[in-house]
Amino acid sequence: MLVWAIYDISDDRKRSKVSKICKNYGLYRVQKSAFLGTLNRNEWDSLALECEENVEEDDALYIFPVCDECFKKIKLIGKGFDKKLVRDELGVKFI
Repeated sequence: MLVWAIYDISDDRKRSKVSKICKNYGLYRVQKSAFLGTLNRNEWDSLALECEENVEEDDALYIFPVCDECFKKIKLIGKGFDKKLVRDELGVKFI
C-alpha cells in the first residue's frame, strides 16, 4: 500500500533517527519531514514500532495509507516533490 510518513519532532537527533528509519524502509523524502513509499501491512507496523521510541509526548508522527486513485488526485501548488521520481518508482501516474 502507498503510505505517507509525516513527522514533527523537535529533537534533532531523534528526528534524524526517524528520517533514517524511513529511508531504510525504502520511503522517498518528498519534503524535509515527509516521506512517501510503498509498504505492506507488516512493514507499516514495523516502521511505527521502530520510530515509536524517537517520538516524545509533544512530537508527532503520522503514518497513513493513500489509495492510488486518491494519490493521482493530489493538487500541488508550488514546486513540491519530484513527481517523476515518485511516479517512476511507485508506478503511479499523475494527470
